[in-house]
Amino acid sequence: MAGLEVRDVSVRYGVATGSARVGPARRKDAAGVTAVEGFSLDVAPGEVVALLGPSGCGKSSLLRAVAGLEPLAGGQVLYDGADLAGLPVHKRRFGLMFQDGQLFPHRDVRRNVAYGLETLPLTREERDARVTALLDLVGLAGYEQRAVPTLSGGEQQRVALARALAPRPRLLLLDEPLSALDRQLRERLAGEVRAVLVETGTTAVFVTHDHAEASAVADRVGVMDRGRLLQVAAPDELRTAPASDRVAEFLGLRG
Repeated sequence: MAGLEVRDVSVRYGVATGSARVGPARRKDAAGVTAVEGFSLDVAPGEVVALLGPSGCGKSSLLRAVAGLEPLAGGQVLYDGADLAGLPVHKRRFGLMFQDGQLFPHRDVRRNVAYGLETLPLTREERDARVTALLDLVGLAGYEQRAVPTLSGGEQQRVALARALAPRPRLLLLDEPLSALDRQLRERLAGEVRAVLVETGTTAVFVTHDHAEASAVADRVGVMDRGRLLQVAAPDELRTAPASDRVAEFLGLRG
């Protein structure tokens, strides 16, 4: 199938170093704090999968491990059949998008989106054309020279999405990218993010704690709890056939 393959992955943080942020769902043992345990998932090329779960369930830790930002305590992460063990973040050709967007306030919109293109062998005309096309795609045509601090929260997240897509990443990892926005705006942007990912054919893993957001964005949704993947299925299947009482409870299907 190729694409992303996560095989029996575990992520642990050492207690003694004080590096772990111990959430209520994380288990302490002799090896430290277990954030993710025995996690396996395939994401096909062009597919969008959402990881859904409460705070502290390990979904962001899993995303960071796939990106190469956290070491694996066990298991494998592969892309197109190649094991990524030891491959640094910048060589994985993955895009990252976070809750705050992490835009550069001293750069205008065009230069923010172009940031990931500056190290690629492109002419200025090619970079400008790519930036223009992406801003049009995310609904910000004509915003090239706008200062980032003058933009609304939703506009800033659109810029962040365009910037993440600019280098044509083979996988886009989105960690709670809409959670700082109000609910009405989140619902609208979730549909827009979905449309952009589909239009660009981008393979993506989208982390969220919001059920409606996960269903709006993803082809399949994986429900996580206490570092484990409980079920992964299409949004309609999750609602009609939850695999366990815990999945049904989290989705609000049972009291």
